Amino acid sequence: MSSPAPRWRRLEPDRRREQILSCAIKLFGERPYSAVSTTELAREAGVARGLINHYFGTKRDLYLEVVRQMVTFPEHAVQRLPKGSLAERVEGAVSWFLDMVSVHPKTWLAVIGAEGVGDDPEVERILAEADDIAAQRVLEAVDLANVGAHRDELRAMIRAYGGLVKAAAREWLVRETMPREHVQRLLTDTLLSILRDTFPTVRRT
Repeated sequence: MSSPAPRWRRLEPDRRREQILSCAIKLFGERPYSAVSTTELAREAGVARGLINHYFGTKRDLYLEVVRQMVTFPEHAVQRLPKGSLAERVEGAVSWFLDMVSVHPKTWLAVIGAEGVGDDPEVERILAEADDIAAQRVLEAVDLANVGAHRDELRAMIRAYGGLVKAAAREWLVRETMPREHVQRLLTDTLLSILRDTFPTVRRT
């Protein structure tokens, strides 16, 4: 009787790196940072421990990449949004975000709370950078990325809206006080109000 095949397979470097990252996203969502070892990460990914160091460096470096993946709004997401009215584009952007969060909700919640590594300035930097990128992506999605007057204030409004986004997602995922469709409505209507009412008023005054 032949022995079972080993778990690992030869993969291209990019696919191997993606496999390790996917396993890390899963494990860091299930348990705190301190409770996940590099050995366990390697075992879950089916790779030698040295490959984690090769692709990511330390466990902290891998965790920081997980943080970055969980909170960064990718450029390709904007390109895939519907090209209709402002309301349709906003609806599509909010729907994309809720879909993204629902894939790994526990990991996303842990990351936005900066759990696991304490008061880590690098985590704080990544989260702040992600807020800036998200604001830029939202403005690109609604064709306001090149607005001139009051541009900085508009970006500040979108970053402030990001706080509501995170709070509403917690109500949905943690407290279960709001179903997804109500979160979608709240976030869509609020963003439309900022873009249609609040910001035009600021520009006029």
